[in-house]
Amino acid sequence: MAANPIVTMQTNYGDITIELWPDIAPNTVENFVGLAQGTKPWTDPKTHQKVTRPFYDGLIFHRVIPDFMIQAGCPLGTGTGGPGYKFDDECYAGGEILSGTITSDDDAYLVYSSIVIPYLQSTRNPDPAIVAIVDSCRAKRSGDPIKGKTVEFYQEKTGNSKPLKGHGKLKATVDYGTICMANSGPNTNGSQFFIVTKKDGCDWLNGKHTVFGKVTKGMDVVHKIENVKTDSNNRPTKDVMPTITKVTVH
Repeated sequence: MAANPIVTMQTNYGDITIELWPDIAPNTVENFVGLAQGTKPWTDPKTHQKVTRPFYDGLIFHRVIPDFMIQAGCPLGTGTGGPGYKFDDECYAGGEILSGTITSDDDAYLVYSSIVIPYLQSTRNPDPAIVAIVDSCRAKRSGDPIKGKTVEFYQEKTGNSKPLKGHGKLKATVDYGTICMANSGPNTNGSQFFIVTKKDGCDWLNGKHTVFGKVTKGMDVVHKIENVKTDSNNRPTKDVMPTITKVTVH
C-alpha cells in the first residue's frame, strides 16, 4: 500500500477528503481501505453470509453530536453492527509487556479494561475475589483497588494468559478533523469510525480510540452533517439523514 492514501468520501451533503496515516495505524488503515474497496471479506449482519463488496457505500451517519463528532460505519444503521470481526487498537508505540506488581494508574486501568471487565462479561460464575475488587473500584470510583497485586494474579484468576502490552508513546491525539475508530472497549475495532468536530480536541479519548487519518478538505461538509436535526438518541431524523454514497481510495 502506498504511503498516505487519500480517501474521497462522497455524501449527500458533499464530499469529504481524508488523508489516511498508515505509518501511525497500519492495520487500521489496511482494514478501512480493504472494506472501502470491497477486497476484505466481511460478514453481512443481515444475512450472516461472508461477502466481498464495498462496505461503506450507502451507510448512514447514525450518530451525530454537535461540537463533538459524526459517526458512521454500521451496516445496520443502529450503531450495533460491524464486519463480523474485531481487531486491536493502535494507539501506542513502544510499550513493554506488563508483569509484576501494578503500581500506576495507567497500568491499573489497562488491567481493569483489558483483563477484568472482559472476564466478567464472558463468565456466569466469576471468581469472588475479582468481583470484590471490581465492587471496590466502583465504590471508590478509581482503579486503586486494582493496584498492589500482580498482573499474573489477574491473568491466573481470569484464565487470560495473553501477554498485556503496557502504554508506550501515544501515536496520535484525537484532535479536530481526525478520523478515529469507534469501539465498545479496548481492542474491539471493526468498521465504525468517527470524525472529530470539536475544535479544542478530545483529550479524554486519547489512547482509547485509534487515530488513523485526518480530513484535508470538506470540513464544511462535516459541519453540515454535524448540525442536522437529530432525535433524543443523537440519530439524524429521516428527512435530513446524512448518507455515504461512495468511498474511493486514491
